[in-house]
Amino acid sequence: MTALGFLYPGHSAEDDYPRIEQLLASDIRLDLVHTDIGEDAHRVDALRRMGAAERLAEGVEALRLTGAEAVVWACTSGSFVYGWEGAHEQVRTLARTAGMPASSTSFAFVHAVRELGVRRVAVGATYPDDVADLFAQFLTAGGAEVATVRDCGIITAAEVGTWGEAEVFALAKEANTEEAEAVLLPDTALHTAAHIPALEAELGKPVLTANQVTVWEALRLTDRRVNAPALGALFTREPIVQV
Repeated sequence: MTALGFLYPGHSAEDDYPRIEQLLASDIRLDLVHTDIGEDAHRVDALRRMGAAERLAEGVEALRLTGAEAVVWACTSGSFVYGWEGAHEQVRTLARTAGMPASSTSFAFVHAVRELGVRRVAVGATYPDDVADLFAQFLTAGGAEVATVRDCGIITAAEVGTWGEAEVFALAKEANTEEAEAVLLPDTALHTAAHIPALEAELGKPVLTANQVTVWEALRLTDRRVNAPALGALFTREPIVQV
């Protein structure tokens, strides 16, 4: 049994995790601990407070008790708002505090893009434009080329959590462009786990979503690889050999 730990801010789309655990159909347990979200606002100052080291540390002890072998900060905006270097320091501090390998959803997207061997991506973000632009800058720092960014201007994770299949598909299709090799949906408050194969069939290319890549990143940290077609191309492609 491999136990994977996740620090998830507040309550929005956490039910994606038990769904993903079922879709993995393997000896893998996903343990999720909620962190204090503070002010629910997709605003840079609020997001930086949400991802502060002391807030993340509060959930670490509970994860230790689950026997987790790695921990991922399951929040995209609460990591990339620190910038490339600041986000690295965030996960280094989390790893030291937890005493286990650590990462965040922002880095999960960068690593997943590399895993698929794509470079040019489209972003469909629920965030306001300034926050969405910071995610694009983070991806660029990680070596991706951002073809387009579609932002929605939504302020709260609570509102994002109410979105259903129709809204998710509309966002992905509006973000997609012909030149993009993959479409990224970077909000862990967005329910996407049930829709990934259908999204990929609709768009004809890989789709990376926040909770999907977060779980994949935790598997990567523990050197586990699971073939799970119900979770999209990321979980079925062979690893790209770097030369």
